[in-house]
Amino acid sequence: MPFSDHISSSLPCLPEFTALLHLSQFPATLTSPQSATSMFYFLCLSTRWSSSSFPLLLLTLLSRQIGLEGVQGSVCSRWETHDNNKGLSQDGDVIIGGLFNLNYLLSFTEQDFTKKPYFEPCTGLNILPSKLMYAMTFAVEEINRNSTLLQGVKLGYRILDSWGQSAPLIIGPGFSSMGVILSRILGPLSVPLISYSATCPCLSDRHKFPNFFRTIPSDIYQARAIARLVFHFKWTWIGAVIANDDYGHSALQVFQEEIQGKRICLEFIETVRWETIMDDVKKTAITIQASTARVILIFCWYIGVIPLFLELTEKNVTDRQFLASEAWSTRDALLQNLAISKVASGVVGVAIRSSPIPGFEHYLRSLNPYNHPNDVFVRELWEKEFGGTESLKEVQSVFTDVSQLRWTYNVYLAVYAAAHALHSLLSCPNRDSPTNNSSTCSSAKHIKPRELLQQLNKLNISTPHGEMFYFQGADIPAKFDIVNWQKTPEGSLKLVLVGYVDEFNVHLNESVIQWNTGSSEVPVSVCSKSCPPGTRMANRKGEPVCCFDCIPCGEGEISNITGSLHCKSCPSEFWSNTERTVCIRRQMDFLSFNETLGITLTTVAVSGVIVTTAVFVVFLYYRQTPMVRANNSELSFLLLLSLKLCFLCSLVFIGRPSVWSCRFQQAAFGISFVLCVSCLLVKTMVVLAAFRSARPGAAALMKWFGPGLQRGSVCLFTSVQIIICIIWLSISPPVPHRDLGIQGSKVTLKCAMASVVGFSLVLGYIGLLACSCLLLAFLARKLPDNFNEAKLITFSMLIFCAVWVAFVPAYVSSPGKYVVAVEIFAILASSYGLLFCIFAPKCFIILLRPEKNTKKHLMGR
Repeated sequence: MPFSDHISSSLPCLPEFTALLHLSQFPATLTSPQSATSMFYFLCLSTRWSSSSFPLLLLTLLSRQIGLEGVQGSVCSRWETHDNNKGLSQDGDVIIGGLFNLNYLLSFTEQDFTKKPYFEPCTGLNILPSKLMYAMTFAVEEINRNSTLLQGVKLGYRILDSWGQSAPLIIGPGFSSMGVILSRILGPLSVPLISYSATCPCLSDRHKFPNFFRTIPSDIYQARAIARLVFHFKWTWIGAVIANDDYGHSALQVFQEEIQGKRICLEFIETVRWETIMDDVKKTAITIQASTARVILIFCWYIGVIPLFLELTEKNVTDRQFLASEAWSTRDALLQNLAISKVASGVVGVAIRSSPIPGFEHYLRSLNPYNHPNDVFVRELWEKEFGGTESLKEVQSVFTDVSQLRWTYNVYLAVYAAAHALHSLLSCPNRDSPTNNSSTCSSAKHIKPRELLQQLNKLNISTPHGEMFYFQGADIPAKFDIVNWQKTPEGSLKLVLVGYVDEFNVHLNESVIQWNTGSSEVPVSVCSKSCPPGTRMANRKGEPVCCFDCIPCGEGEISNITGSLHCKSCPSEFWSNTERTVCIRRQMDFLSFNETLGITLTTVAVSGVIVTTAVFVVFLYYRQTPMVRANNSELSFLLLLSLKLCFLCSLVFIGRPSVWSCRFQQAAFGISFVLCVSCLLVKTMVVLAAFRSARPGAAALMKWFGPGLQRGSVCLFTSVQIIICIIWLSISPPVPHRDLGIQGSKVTLKCAMASVVGFSLVLGYIGLLACSCLLLAFLARKLPDNFNEAKLITFSMLIFCAVWVAFVPAYVSSPGKYVVAVEIFAILASSYGLLFCIFAPKCFIILLRPEKNTKKHLMGR
């Protein structure tokens, strides 16, 4: 049977009670059916109520029956007899209700944690809720003295009052579980609840809880705040310990959502269950001790943190930095425990914001049973805590300590929120005008909770401290203090405020933070150290994204930040430096006269010109000798001139390419070599014709190979190449081009062949003439003569063809400026081959063997 049905079927109560009970949807876990039945049966028989006073009465009973939520939910009831005076009240024009858990807390015996958790019932007064209650009374009295707020209206209160008129608004409850229940009960009546410490994210749902407000951020925001701290300190490898309840699991879920995609990893997640707390903390301590994470996040209640720290102290695990959630970051039970100070030193956590309340300390110290004889709470407080001390003016206690007003300030803020909402509701223009229609203005005696609820939703005020305050649905803009546990000279721990975090930013004074190491340097907690600039992160297979290797960027790529995921390619005009950290502009690269290769090739080319000139001089000097005359001296001089041009044209390829140099170098190369090969071809043809003419009937053959025809043949063969070059250079000439395709730090400036066909025709024509010359020279190599020039031409053309056959693959495969160097080498090699093969033997005879330089010797037999 549903819990509500069980209760309602057992009670001879008013219809309103049964209806509200069903609306509340009580969870069966909050209390037993039998105890709830007894409570409500007592309510029905012992109490007179009206529909208007019932909600406040029910809230009072629930607040006493249910108590603290979670671990703090097990409280010792103070219900002995129904005491009508058990409350605190002040009359006024408008009464607001207050719900505070004033029951006695369960005490905690630390030494028994070595066996199992032990709670000793009813050993001390819950002072904190007492201070919260008096924060409400102080705020009400302060508002009543305010000449601008609720002018002409006196504000009153009922705190834990089971009698009297109903309240249009409730300050409280203090815990989420009660907030869920009360919001469902009072929702149909539109009675607003302003909680000061209920943090469950579920209460932000305006569809389910439209009448709920709070002056404390939801647990979602504290999980986000802790995530921002992790981002701020660049911790990427952390462990997590959570309570095995909604608080722990929901906080961890939000935290994981915040760090998703940011390369932050949880090495482990350990849960602490209240039923098996000692076994769980031992297992968790072992996990922490074995972990490589140096930062441990704890979303847990403080009674779970104490045994964990004790276990870590026993294992001497003192090199971990703990991140504290709001549930334990400010607990005196932890701060004052010397046994755990070695482990807990340096804790950094988020806490409910603390704010001073001017005049509140004086107000607390002025409270005493003599001045407040009707205040049962003051009387009990004096009896239990202060032993009947007449004055608190010189007493130092938790009750009078106002250095850290967190929940207390939230209560103060809630009262001011209520007062401003009432002020807006009761501020009716022309209220005193005779023509005023009173039905359009709310009266202090007849406030409609629904209208007050509307004013709270629209609330936008400035607090007494000058802060803007408004509700975003049920919540206020989130802001948390950041606290640090620091060692005192006595060895204990103290709480130090080091900054705050809001919805957008972390504001920290890092210089005052004392870390677990005792130094001011932020501890490092990473699985792998951040990759330096010039490298990138590469995930390790099968491991979390926080564990990676650092791979150097490739050539032409850089990473200029620490921890880069990728290397960026440099723009086409740039290249990476040696460290791969910055893109630098590529240097312009071409075969220069100033570099070693350029100097070498220039020297070889100039040497060729000098040698050719020397040969030319020798031939010119000995032009009347048989050796020179017998070998067609005119063609020999023309051949030497063409060889000189071949050597000189190679110099055109060296230096910075320009429009004219690109055009001239290929034309000079093509024409020079065609002239050279044409001379050899005609020489060969003359040799063949000469020997053929010696046969009977062939004398007329030499008439066709006279000097004029020889010159004409050379000019004809050369003119064909000139025409090819003119057409090529007119239609699609080579142009200077920046070659970016070569991978390297330099941009090669070269002459690009816009038309491969034109260059191929130039080379092809040279090859055709060379092959023809080689073939004819080969046929004439064995003609009878002591000095057969055809043999020399055959050897020279073999070298020439071999060089240019090898040139093609070398030219295609050479990178950058070495393409030009290969072409120059081919020009020089083939030129030297022709020069030495044809003219070296002749010069040897002319200069060193003059006795052989005779017609008789040359003609032989």
